[in-house]
Amino acid sequence: MQNRVGKDGVCFKIWKFRTMTVDAEQKGTAITIGEDRRITKVGRWLRSTKIDELPQLINVVLGEMSLVGPRPEVPKYVAMYTPEQRRVLLLTPGITDVASLKYRDENAVLGQVENPEEYYISMIMPDKISLNLKYAESASAWSDFKVILMTVGVLAF
Repeated sequence: MQNRVGKDGVCFKIWKFRTMTVDAEQKGTAITIGEDRRITKVGRWLRSTKIDELPQLINVVLGEMSLVGPRPEVPKYVAMYTPEQRRVLLLTPGITDVASLKYRDENAVLGQVENPEEYYISMIMPDKISLNLKYAESASAWSDFKVILMTVGVLAF
């Protein structure tokens, strides 16, 4: 389990299957980059199939997350949010979202840049937040259903 920031800035423990070595947090950043050596062989498969996300259904049952909503971020990066970006914390985080679909190859992208953490903070994170705030403006049960279908489609291929 890992600490994440949810709705209204409340921290919670996110449920996931362990995919990284036990001491991964001490050996690197909060983001995974390219072929990150901290990811175990089984963990690589779990991540590629997104099976590592299934335990988050527990977070959904507990009311900490929903099926569709902005992926909850680690406190370190939330602390860097601008006041405008903090509006994303008014939303219930989810297991999948439009930003997750756009950045499904985020690890590979980060593996190709000179300073992955800086790139994440300056480019990817703001875009994810922007996508989620825009999505929230017109979100409905139907649009959430479409995001779930797109997620299943991406996982199937």
